[in-house]
Amino acid sequence: MKTIAVIGAGTMGNGIAHTFAQSGFTVKLIDVSEKSLDKGMATIATNLDRMVSKGTITEEDKAKTITNIITYTDIKDGVVGVDLVIEAATENVELKLNIFKQLNEACSHSTILATNTSSISITQIGAVVAHPERVIGMHFMNPVPIMKLVEIIRGYTTSDEVTQIIMNLSEKLGKTPVEVNDYPGFVANRILMPMINEAIETLYNKVAGVYEIDTVMKLGMGHPMGPLQLADFIGLDVCLAILNVMYDGFKNPKYAPCPLLVNMVRAGKIGVKSGEGFYDYSETKKAEKIAKQFI
Repeated sequence: MKTIAVIGAGTMGNGIAHTFAQSGFTVKLIDVSEKSLDKGMATIATNLDRMVSKGTITEEDKAKTITNIITYTDIKDGVVGVDLVIEAATENVELKLNIFKQLNEACSHSTILATNTSSISITQIGAVVAHPERVIGMHFMNPVPIMKLVEIIRGYTTSDEVTQIIMNLSEKLGKTPVEVNDYPGFVANRILMPMINEAIETLYNKVAGVYEIDTVMKLGMGHPMGPLQLADFIGLDVCLAILNVMYDGFKNPKYAPCPLLVNMVRAGKIGVKSGEGFYDYSETKKAEKIAKQFI
């Protein structure tokens, strides 16, 4: 496997493209927006510069990584001759199903089709393509170039062969793949999102403030980030989408999103990327200043 396509140049897509390109793969980065592609490539360059400054890689490594990435705005053009496609679009089931329908038409039936979804059913996605045994989940963690874990999710019909290929490929990237089965939230988000939601409920019920909740979890439980800080980092819109998938999938009220989370997303206060969530990021991307409404 030498050439892969990544669909989506956002946070996860450009991180995945960066990781494969740095490992010597030819990467075709696809996004319908030229502006998003430019922004994604700029992010990759910035992250590589940071690695150079830390002595992790050389300037030559950086140049090779960027040279390994080719950008496209059309899926049909971008997937020609690839061995693997990784979809990393927004966490929206209809959007993902539409992309996989296009891939079914544009790709060879031997091309492995992966999705970076963090919660949506691999089986449901596989059902819209011929040979669903080649559809698999590759759930990378953010930031992709740094985080070691990749959740490898088998759909109901995903083959043993495809699973082993993707497990081996993940190891070649320097990652640690963990195989899990296809249920809402998989493992990572089935455990993480209820914790984040409970932290938001704790704030909503005025048990404690933002700083206090995060400090208890960091100092008492050894978490590198508090749950509210982590929610801001992930994006409250993403957290809400994942909780809704889990709530719909399990029909269990314990996965119902907190009303505060719903209202914050409606108001556009979705964390780091919007400049405000539980913390105020107008001056720095670090979680140092509590958002005004929670003071």
